[in-house]
Amino acid sequence: MKRALRVLMVVASTLACVGLVQPVEAAQKAAKQKAPDDMAKVVIQVSDNDPGKWNLALNNAKNVQEDYGKDKVKIEIVAYGPGLGMLKLDSAVAGRVSEASADGIAMIACENTMRKQKLSQADMLPGIGFVKSGVPELMQKQKEGYAYIRP
Repeated sequence: MKRALRVLMVVASTLACVGLVQPVEAAQKAAKQKAPDDMAKVVIQVSDNDPGKWNLALNNAKNVQEDYGKDKVKIEIVAYGPGLGMLKLDSAVAGRVSEASADGIAMIACENTMRKQKLSQADMLPGIGFVKSGVPELMQKQKEGYAYIRP
């Protein structure tokens, strides 16, 4: 993306010399509109109270990272409903969740579910994120071009 922006700026500067475009603004606008997003993106839904499914979701995320490379993929795991247990302090996969977070995988808890289960952020693992509602988060990520996975 940075390289593409530099190339566009050189082209825009050249065109500006002959009076065809405004240099920096044109290059930035072109980069935002036409530059392909070279980052792979995936959102993983966890809504089951099943440590086997939790491990599968974590395995999927790790495998995607290994295949694409950590710096070439954005991964978010969204837990809601019965799956929220994955992100609690007493989770059977707490160590793996912490490891995945440290590797750049975003762990997201649904605050609606937390409220219904009478949980606070203090009940959850450190380093996770929070959204008002899990399903709309999945919808938004899909709208943003994220691949959707439900193990």
